[in-house]
Amino acid sequence: MSQDESRSAVIGTLSVPPDRSAPEDQPRWRRDFPIDWPEDDYVARRDLVKFIVLTSGAFVVGQVWIALKGLFGQRTTAFEPLPIASIEEVEIGQAKTFEYPEGSTPRLLVRTGDKSFVAYDQQCTHLQCPVVPAVAEGKLHCPCHNGWFDLATGRPLAGPPRRALPRVSLQVVDETVYATGVEASGS
Repeated sequence: MSQDESRSAVIGTLSVPPDRSAPEDQPRWRRDFPIDWPEDDYVARRDLVKFIVLTSGAFVVGQVWIALKGLFGQRTTAFEPLPIASIEEVEIGQAKTFEYPEGSTPRLLVRTGDKSFVAYDQQCTHLQCPVVPAVAEGKLHCPCHNGWFDLATGRPLAGPPRRALPRVSLQVVDETVYATGVEASGS
């Protein structure tokens, strides 16, 4: 007796196929893919082990990829320098939004001193709510979930955000502030 025949015999004794025909009269697809038979829950140990090994291997490959990307990945993306403001345009303690590169998400330029500026992505790293500068406190505030970022570094200080804001590299030349690149947010 072959394995299919013994299986059909066991299945035939346990339940009746949906069309009430004998198990040997059932089409091949119905024998291979039982619908309401007890064999429907049967999973071979080899299939289970194969699934576990392949899934675990995929997780390991993913974690190695993330680690390698973190170690060797490009941290700063350089774009064509773009003039974003003149020094007189932004008062000390004030901010201006801009797009860099063109068509990107909004960025925030904050003047912290005479010729000192910082610029970050305006979207919070938690749920992309716009951040608001609190220059007197040296912080950036996300009012959606009360998240706080350090104005000098962009690192999260409080609230739900866990990643730093992506920083825009700046350069001041002849009373004009230029954006020169975007640094990826750290962990």
